[in-house]
Amino acid sequence: MIESSSLDHTRAAYDAVATLYAELFRDSVEGHPLDRALVTALAEYVRAADAGPVADLGCGPGGTTARLASLGVTAFGVDASPAMIELARQEYPDLRFDEGSMYALDIEDGTLGGVLAWYSIIHTPPEDLPVIFAEFARVLAPGGHLLVGFFATDDDSPHPAAEPFDHKVSLAYRLSIDHIADLASKAGFTEIGRLRREPGENERFKHGRLLARKPAKP
Repeated sequence: MIESSSLDHTRAAYDAVATLYAELFRDSVEGHPLDRALVTALAEYVRAADAGPVADLGCGPGGTTARLASLGVTAFGVDASPAMIELARQEYPDLRFDEGSMYALDIEDGTLGGVLAWYSIIHTPPEDLPVIFAEFARVLAPGGHLLVGFFATDDDSPHPAAEPFDHKVSLAYRLSIDHIADLASKAGFTEIGRLRREPGENERFKHGRLLARKPAKP
C-alpha cells in the first residue's frame, strides 16, 4: 500500500519540533507509574517468550527504546522523522535507530519478539489502521507481543471509533479501546489486557493501552 499523504505532513511537523519535543518528552512513560508498569510487563513477556528483539515503532528521541533496553531486552527504534532519529542516535549511540514507516517496515517477517507502538498510531488516518496492525502482525514472531498506547475516547464502544483533534504537532485522533482491540483481533492477535488511564496533571484526554500476543504456532 502507498503511504498516506498524511505521513508526509506528520514527518515534516515532527522534524520541525524535534529538539523541543526531545526536551519535553525524552522518556514519555517517566512520571506515569501505570505506563511504566505496562512497558515493564511487555519486556517481561518478551524475555519469557525469547522470540526476538523489540521494535519501538515511532520511537521519537529514543527514551522509551533506552528504557526497554534497560529492562533486559534487545531493543531498537524506528521513526518516520529523520530529525528524531538523528537526536536518538546522538543521545543513545549504543542503540540502533532506523528511519522507517509503519506502513511498510523494513523488518523481515516473523523476526520480532515485541512491538511497542506508544502513541505512534495517533496520527494515522483511521481507515489506514488495519494496514498498520497487519504490519505489526507480519513482523512479530509467533508468541511475540504488542503494546499499543494512544489517546482514548470517552466511549469505550467501537463506535465512534475515532475522534479527530488538534494535536500540538499534527492532526491526531482519539481512539476507542474496543476499536483498537477489534483491529488487533482481526490482525490475528489475542488480547492479554487493556487499561484506560484518566488524564494526569496538564493532560487533556484519557489514555488507552492494549497488550496483546500473536499466537504461537500449533
